Amino acid sequence: MKNNPISLPTKVVFCKICVQSNQRPRTTVEFKKKNISIKSLSFNDDDICDACKYHYEIKEKIDWKEREKELRALSKIHKSYQNQYDVLVPGSGGKDSIYVAHYLKKKYKMRVLTCTWAPHMYTEEGKKNMQEWQKMGFDNILVTPNYEIHSKLTRLAFKNLVNPFQPFIIGQKNLAPKIASKFNIKLIMYGENNGEVHNDIEMAKTAKMDESFYSTTDPNKNLYFSGLNLDKLSKEKIFKKDLEIYKPISRDLVKKNKIEVHFFSYYKKWSPHENYYYVMKNCNFTTNQDGRSEGTYTKFSSLDDKLDGQHYFTTFIKFGIGRATADCCRDIRDGFLTRDEAIKLVKKYDGEFPKKYFLDFLNYIKMSPDEYWDIIDKIRPRHLWKKSGNKWELKKTVYK
Repeated sequence: MKNNPISLPTKVVFCKICVQSNQRPRTTVEFKKKNISIKSLSFNDDDICDACKYHYEIKEKIDWKEREKELRALSKIHKSYQNQYDVLVPGSGGKDSIYVAHYLKKKYKMRVLTCTWAPHMYTEEGKKNMQEWQKMGFDNILVTPNYEIHSKLTRLAFKNLVNPFQPFIIGQKNLAPKIASKFNIKLIMYGENNGEVHNDIEMAKTAKMDESFYSTTDPNKNLYFSGLNLDKLSKEKIFKKDLEIYKPISRDLVKKNKIEVHFFSYYKKWSPHENYYYVMKNCNFTTNQDGRSEGTYTKFSSLDDKLDGQHYFTTFIKFGIGRATADCCRDIRDGFLTRDEAIKLVKKYDGEFPKKYFLDFLNYIKMSPDEYWDIIDKIRPRHLWKKSGNKWELKKTVYK
């Protein structure tokens, strides 16, 4: 790994409205990612991030009654096909996937199939919520990848990209279109459009996910998993036949089967807090039993996987942005926090090390603590971090 290979703006700027910085990475096509270099969130000349610009200039002015009419019309079209299922909802039984599936079933009487790419290692909360989701009356297809291959890919993703969650992200995003194709389902409904929080505004305006994020024009070329192409992966004893389950669907097959991937957040005003209130009202949802998740003040998001904490911690190391920052930005925009309150929460929780499942993670990827910290410390961007004695500190934060 090269020293400081992340391409980010060298001057750190914080949004005047939320607590996000210009180091925030945009969503990329994961199966095309060769290295850590990545584009960051755009800011305008007034130091306002695109996410806030979209929220206050566009989202707050949307006529949600009209959007509901669009959703009703969409449901009628797909119910008219008279297939076994009208819509496929991917998820793991978290608050967002429960909300989307339940709403489509109860409000629009749609026949919903759910599908799940299994977490690396289930938490107890994740197991309970997955079971609760199924008890609500949904068929579910659970895909659990080969443990040996998945743990190898996770180790490589951590070593090459400092992103141990990448194999899960790839599987989760690529699974649904392939399931839809097998069951002749034309409509896939995801929850939130990432464009609303960390992509450009134009991406946030659309109801559909761009096909490039889940399909490919050539399933056997130019694919990268854990930062390595297929030839390099074979040297790690991971072969093409091992990766079929991870590969994206063919673009031609998507078009042939007329598969559309939509975002529920286009049709219904999306708020993590409101989604949480919805599922607490409609099912026996289990929150983090410790009272909050490590690295943040919330207790109801990203609870399924023992690697969730590492996902957010490695983001903090690479971009100076932790889990509390992500939660605060949403809650500021949705009116649950003021910016001053958020700054205090970021100062208190951002970057808290996820120690609860740390040994489980190391055992999973067969790595020693020394090797882990060597990788972590080498990737710290020098424009973000400084070392004072034996302690690493961020050079610039939203609170100082």
